[in-house]
Amino acid sequence: MKAMVLERISTLTENPTPLVLAEWPKPVPRSGELLIHVSVCGVCHTELDEIEGRTPPARLPMILGHQVVGRVAELGSSVTGFAVGDRVGVAWIHSACGVCAHCQAGNENLCERFEATGRDAHGGYAEYITAPAEFVFPIPDAFSDVEAAPLLCAGAIGYRSLKLTELEDGETLGLSGFGASAHLVLMMVRHRYPNTRVFVFARNSEERAFALELGAAWAGDWTDEPPGKADAIIDTTPVWKPVVESLRHLAPGGRLVVNAIRKEDVDKDYLLQLEYPSHLWMEKEIKSVANVARSDVGDFLALAAAIPIRPEVEEYALEDANQALLDLKTRRIRGAKVLKIA
Repeated sequence: MKAMVLERISTLTENPTPLVLAEWPKPVPRSGELLIHVSVCGVCHTELDEIEGRTPPARLPMILGHQVVGRVAELGSSVTGFAVGDRVGVAWIHSACGVCAHCQAGNENLCERFEATGRDAHGGYAEYITAPAEFVFPIPDAFSDVEAAPLLCAGAIGYRSLKLTELEDGETLGLSGFGASAHLVLMMVRHRYPNTRVFVFARNSEERAFALELGAAWAGDWTDEPPGKADAIIDTTPVWKPVVESLRHLAPGGRLVVNAIRKEDVDKDYLLQLEYPSHLWMEKEIKSVANVARSDVGDFLALAAAIPIRPEVEEYALEDANQALLDLKTRRIRGAKVLKIA
């Protein structure tokens, strides 16, 4: 099969084509697994973190990609509940132990043995992928393959982030950064919290215009002053400056939810400007988001189909995965990026 393969860790500045198109052995499903013929796979900022070594793959070479949509091609032994030809999705959560306290409570995302698709097991930048059946999700008929792909990560992690804000209708939400995840959060908020104002902080004028187009009440840079304080802010950026500035824009008792697996070090000195009186006092909180649980993916897919959510998508061929990653790195973003494979 064809696959785009990561062979070594490097920055995109050093190496703008980190993935190599290769002929790769077609995987064989083990007991409890499905073999999936991949149709599309979303492109996520976490892939940049893997390539550049902030959350490196468990081994190299590795096939990246964790927003996978395709059809079941083969069932491993002992698999029930699926049939050949079913349309399914694979998300960031590849597996967890199933027996620890976190797993038993439905928080597999916190399991010490959590494994990620495309980092700990080969992912969807390929024509085929295998995955444990209990971590594979049926795709609602409401979505095309291309529309469904970003829902599996950008949407699911945005859904978890929004839950963690504990937002109530009528309160004000801030979105720091406006890429694949944030634009889906805005769509969710407009449906679930119709009386909530959304302020969007983004450095790119095109991202700000896109946010206003989708219904944001205000959009500006992080150093601009919005028309009020936010009761909660979700940060989806890869850097530190927005974290510090977002704390300044929080109302007393407000919560900042940081939706990122890793932060780049390019502006880490900005943290030295963190001041207790202006940034943290008045019982402000900071909470991180760690991965996703199975319920996040399943519940969000159902919600997205009911609304329905239609993500903005830019399509690339599998062979153009490096260009998609470079466009993501340079913040050439409008919605989500998806590789068309089958």
